[in-house]
Amino acid sequence: MITLRETKQKMLADSRWWKLYFYDFVDELRRSRNVEMLIEPFELNNDKIDALLASTVEKLCDELSIETPEWIKQIPACKEPYFVSGIENLKAISIVQSPLKFKARNVFVTENFLIRV
Repeated sequence: MITLRETKQKMLADSRWWKLYFYDFVDELRRSRNVEMLIEPFELNNDKIDALLASTVEKLCDELSIETPEWIKQIPACKEPYFVSGIENLKAISIVQSPLKFKARNVFVTENFLIRV
C-alpha cells in the first residue's frame, strides 16, 4: 500500500520523477479504494504539492464515493496560481478546464489530468 504521505515524500525527494509517484498513488487509490492510504497527514511544507495532492484526493474521493478525510479539507490553496503542466500555451485552457476541487486551491490542470488508460 502506498500512502499519501509516502507519495509526497517521494515526490519531493525526486522532483524529476514526481509524476511517476503521483500517478502510482492515483492508480492504487482507484484500484484499492483503501482509505487507509489517506489517514496519515503529511507535513505542510510545499504549498504547490500540498494543494495538488489535496485537490487530487478530494476529486478521487468524490469519484470513488468515499469520505474525504477532514485533515485534507484543511490544506490551504497555493499562494500563487500553480499551473501543473508548466507549459505556457496550456495556461488559458487549464483555467477553463480545471475541476472545481483544483480551482478552489489555485491549482490549474487540464480536464484529462487524472484520466488514466
